[in-house]
Amino acid sequence: MPLRVTQSMMHSQVLGNITNNLRGMSKNQDVLSTGRKINQPSDDPVGITYALRYRSELSMNEQYQKNVDMAKSFLDHTDTVMGQIGELLQRAKELTTRGVNGTNPQSALDAIAQEMGQIYEHTVTLGNDKMNGKYIFNGQFTDKQPYTLANAEADQTDTKLINFQFGAGITLPINVTGEQAFGAPSDGDNMFAVLKGIQNAFASGNQTQAKALMDNLDSRLTKFLDMRAEVGARVNRVDLIDNRLEDLTQNLTSLDSKVEDADIAKTITDLKQYENIYQASLSVGAKIVQPSLLDYLR
Repeated sequence: MPLRVTQSMMHSQVLGNITNNLRGMSKNQDVLSTGRKINQPSDDPVGITYALRYRSELSMNEQYQKNVDMAKSFLDHTDTVMGQIGELLQRAKELTTRGVNGTNPQSALDAIAQEMGQIYEHTVTLGNDKMNGKYIFNGQFTDKQPYTLANAEADQTDTKLINFQFGAGITLPINVTGEQAFGAPSDGDNMFAVLKGIQNAFASGNQTQAKALMDNLDSRLTKFLDMRAEVGARVNRVDLIDNRLEDLTQNLTSLDSKVEDADIAKTITDLKQYENIYQASLSVGAKIVQPSLLDYLR
């Protein structure tokens, strides 16, 4: 049985086609204005799940990158301060070696003792060094001064490490505790105790005592240099992690771009095509939808 095509059916079909063409043109306009082919979940339900996953991983990487930047700054600053302390210890060793040779008059020993006192005071000052308002040698108690000038050798500092996370299961301490750098109060080679002891020995002309303390000075210097080498190793590790995070971020950004970013050239072409089709459908519709007196009588 042949299907009778009415004027109303033709009108509905034309209006439906015009609406579809307008919707396609509007969608391409949205893609072109945002630069993204996924502007709402319905645009690509599968693609949006990948996009959300990539965004989440990029967000985590961004936080890890911030941790890397903070860690590098903290470790570089710590290494600089430890380098300055190392120079003071080397100078103390030179002075001690010169003072115990047995040929120095007391006036010379007094001069050495005076300089050793300056070395001690400057070492305490560096032990209280801060970065961004936080003490770098007091473990997790970064808001408390670790050492006092009068009794630094007996001051007990916090021994906990500050660990930063740079990835899933990847953590690294960024600080050096006071005990690691200067020794615990109970250590025979406590840096402050050794420096003050050598100062007092020369001030009293006791070269034998100063010579006995040289072994402790050498012991602390060796441990200190080993600790500084560990800081350098941490810096290298953080640099490797930094490079890895940069590569991972680039890969994730590329993957996310493939899922979300629009092909601008193709979108412009599609938009122009839809504009032409839309104009053509309007032209055809204008010829088909021509109201007459009969339309009102039906």
